[in-house]
Amino acid sequence: MELEDINTVAVLGAGNMGHGIAEVAALAGYDVTMRDINDEFVQNGYDQIEWSLGKLAESDQITDEEADAALARVTPLVDLEEAVADADVVIEAVPEKMEIKQDVWEDVEASAPDHTIFTTNTSSLSITELAAFTDRPERFCGMHFFNPPVRMQLVEVIAGDDSDDEVLEVVADLAESMGKSPVHVHKDEPGFIVNRILVPLMNEAAWLVDDDVATIAEVDSTTKFDLGLPMGSFELADQVGIDVGYHVLEYMHEVLGDAYEPAPLLEAKVEAEEFGKKTGAGIYDYEDGPGAEIPTDEFSEVARDRLLAIMANETAKLIGGGVAEPEAIDEATKLGAGFPDGPVKMVDAHGLEDVLETLEEASEETGHERYAPADYLEERAEAGGFYDVDEDDEGVSFETIRVEYPGEMVGQIVLDRPHRMNTISTELLDELAEAIDLLEADDEVRAILLTGEGEKAFSAGADVQSMAAGGADPIAAVELSRKGQGTFGKLEACELPVVAGIDGYCLGGGMELATCADLRVAAERSEFGQPEFNLGLIPGWGGTQRLKHIVGEGRAREIIFTADRYEAESMEAYGFVNEVVDNADLEERAMELAAQLAGGPPIAHRFTKRAMLAGRNDTDAGLEIEATAFGQLMATDDLMEGITAFMGGEDPEFEGK
Repeated sequence: MELEDINTVAVLGAGNMGHGIAEVAALAGYDVTMRDINDEFVQNGYDQIEWSLGKLAESDQITDEEADAALARVTPLVDLEEAVADADVVIEAVPEKMEIKQDVWEDVEASAPDHTIFTTNTSSLSITELAAFTDRPERFCGMHFFNPPVRMQLVEVIAGDDSDDEVLEVVADLAESMGKSPVHVHKDEPGFIVNRILVPLMNEAAWLVDDDVATIAEVDSTTKFDLGLPMGSFELADQVGIDVGYHVLEYMHEVLGDAYEPAPLLEAKVEAEEFGKKTGAGIYDYEDGPGAEIPTDEFSEVARDRLLAIMANETAKLIGGGVAEPEAIDEATKLGAGFPDGPVKMVDAHGLEDVLETLEEASEETGHERYAPADYLEERAEAGGFYDVDEDDEGVSFETIRVEYPGEMVGQIVLDRPHRMNTISTELLDELAEAIDLLEADDEVRAILLTGEGEKAFSAGADVQSMAAGGADPIAAVELSRKGQGTFGKLEACELPVVAGIDGYCLGGGMELATCADLRVAAERSEFGQPEFNLGLIPGWGGTQRLKHIVGEGRAREIIFTADRYEAESMEAYGFVNEVVDNADLEERAMELAAQLAGGPPIAHRFTKRAMLAGRNDTDAGLEIEATAFGQLMATDDLMEGITAFMGGEDPEFEGK
């Protein structure tokens, strides 16, 4: 089966996850049957979809027509046989109990067509065991969405022991078609990726308190304000539900051994039915108290080192056990758990030798199995990190771009296809994505300058000629659009400030690329425009969505609908260009602006970009990130440097600490 063969998706379960997945599938254009065990449950799920679609339309994320069309594609049902009769894919999202899932899958197997792919939205249960309840384990895999499915980007695609590789690829393609980012989990291990990192981390936090190594306040202060995770460990446990994490931990303990023995603190909370926010009390009190008030300054070095050590050990087990690659682990935890950096990058930066020493000392001190270093961790500690580093490598070689370092703390990406007006090919998209990762990972770089080679064009758009060489394939065109959207989105979400220095033509895909920069400075001779309408197309790399956030929806419609060319001064008046300079001054001014941003406070830059992006379509989410960031910044050395410099009438020298 190929992605284009999928037309109907059956979602089993109309609860929070079920109706969310059904909504996502319907928005992606699939016909959806949503089934639950009685009319009340099904109708409630349907009503929730209708409400959610209405909120999306109200915030202009979709049109009213798109909301109505998506709702019309959802058919609520109670009869399971009818729900799966024409399904190309079944996504099961019933409660996390093996006996309930067993009953469902045995009934589905008896009713679904032979070609149907079976997926389960489990967060912890064995894919292989669930697949055994059917007669088609090769067509069965995990498809783990994160809550709420409409907002969360990550989908873990998990292989069972018998899952066919082609089935896994189709399911990953299906997730992408729903606007999600699939991450492959190659082996059926408890917790998969995200929960395999988060749950042992939660357990270690509790053990630190039980063993009188640190207080609750110290653990959460360290987790949130030193490690920089979005929530304190206990705050997150209360948010998710201590019972949920505890049951995953019990399963890990049963399958993986004593290293995952639940801490007494967690067990006591579950026995007392104090699960967190949903019960009014957990680690923190949510009824009579203020909830999770986490101090910003109760850092514990021992807590930090042990939490990082547990994170590193679990990471080593995942990589060494063939469950997932380092890049997949980092991507999954950033998308699914909101980590600012992935755990692999975090522990590599901390130093695997130090992590190994922490584990060995804790193991000797406590005798607990959870501190036993994984063999692969010891191996990679000798190599210097989980990520391979070639000390003799002086840089990455690119064909369509150049990466340069023109000044202190500035990394420059040059679109290097002057013979083709720096038009954007699929190869350039790949290399651009790699270059962004390269510069983000470089501790010496604090700002990115993006330019085009030569004076004729920043970029004249997509390389239509090379892209059209493969023929008019609609499916390939959809994938190309998603590829460009993803690469440009990576630049937009980059934690470094980005300056685009625009000289010459900035058209089509080139203008969509420039839209993803934080600031734009242009030479007088530059010309701008979105000419796609003249070709019978639309901007396909994010222009229909991002441009309106800069110039307003009215101007964005004008620019796109007219397909006209605009001078630099006009685009400055529209608010797209921040500054227009003489042609001869562009290079110097663009570099000067990038250097100015590079000298600013890097942590504040990072948090400001996160808050602004999160708040585009959800002001409350943006405000929450803003408030959290404000608190974290209060505990930084950069703040003290800024205050001291201000009081002394000097320029601050921020170090990003």
